[in-house]
Amino acid sequence: MNETTKNNLDFICPICGNSDPKYIGFKNNHPYCRKCISFKGEDADNFYKTPNKAFYKLNYELSSDQQRLSNQLINNYKKGINTLVHAVCGSGKTEIVLAVIRYAIECGDKVGFAVPRRDVAIELYERFTAIFKRNRIALVHGGHAKKLNGDLICLTTHQLYRYKDFFDLLILDEVDAFPFKNNELLNQFFIRSIKGKYIMMSATPDEELISKFQQKGMDIVKLFSRFHEHPLPVPQIITGNTLLLYLSLVKNLKRFILNKKPVFIFCPTIDICYLTYLILKVFVKGGNFVHSKRNDRSEVIASFKEGKYKYLVTTAVLERGVTVKDLQVIVFKSDHKIYDQYSLVQIAGRVGRKKDAPTGEVIFLAKKNTLGMSKAREDILNANKSL
Repeated sequence: MNETTKNNLDFICPICGNSDPKYIGFKNNHPYCRKCISFKGEDADNFYKTPNKAFYKLNYELSSDQQRLSNQLINNYKKGINTLVHAVCGSGKTEIVLAVIRYAIECGDKVGFAVPRRDVAIELYERFTAIFKRNRIALVHGGHAKKLNGDLICLTTHQLYRYKDFFDLLILDEVDAFPFKNNELLNQFFIRSIKGKYIMMSATPDEELISKFQQKGMDIVKLFSRFHEHPLPVPQIITGNTLLLYLSLVKNLKRFILNKKPVFIFCPTIDICYLTYLILKVFVKGGNFVHSKRNDRSEVIASFKEGKYKYLVTTAVLERGVTVKDLQVIVFKSDHKIYDQYSLVQIAGRVGRKKDAPTGEVIFLAKKNTLGMSKAREDILNANKSL
């Protein structure tokens, strides 16, 4: 066995833990990992000290169910128990973890809140900054990594590689969302970054994740009611040929706009998103479109929230983490393979998230009814039974 082969077999990547020889290369006789080669940058240091004081104030009180779960998360953290929060869309998962975040900060612990998507991280950062007014909140995502430390670090899962053995408490929201779900590398970054305990949160955990948390020494807390105690919107399913679907799309969009309701129209791909927008703007003015390749999407979304646009045609980039008062949702071509029951439940959960606008409509438009569409509807109906 030559020296290069021996080094290949002995090498374990210090960033992602990879030891598979087929992902190990050599440069100047030194091994490197091909899996995480793009994840290069400054690591967070351990010199930052939290202030042992966290100040936060909400303009509303938690519901009794939210308060119960909040207390349980603090107790679990004190006992060193990892927790899965299984809570429906709009139940107030972020509000549930505020008290345990405060507790950890006041213990001098390092606290992180990670999400898979940059847009959601930015929105959460703005919320945390408004809630913890006198604490330092750090925002870390691709292209925004100059300040890596704070009393609370809000970051994307891609940036966890900077935080080896770092977090005493790491909260991971939207654990089932792309690109984190089933991504071995990002999951390794998550595990590697934890020094203490973690909380995972999801409205739609799969059976594998639930089974993992049913092991000894872990806990699952559940909340199947929204904070305003109104039911989740049950999707209406409309099927037909392509022409009928477009006619139904235009008809329902005009109806929503006539009633002064903002609308998201979800499409499965970028190409379908743009084509649908081009068709719609002929019949219905005042719209725009967003997708992952559009560089100014943050500005477009902000303008939509300000009422400058009446509707947005979108891909999955707005599937999570966005709250708009009185929003109505149409899923166009909901029978596409990209939509499973979990993603459709998440999309439906965009509707009725405000206390002063707790209801709304969700419409699935498809050539045929799929198992994912039926299961999503069934999941929502079952969740509503707990009210």
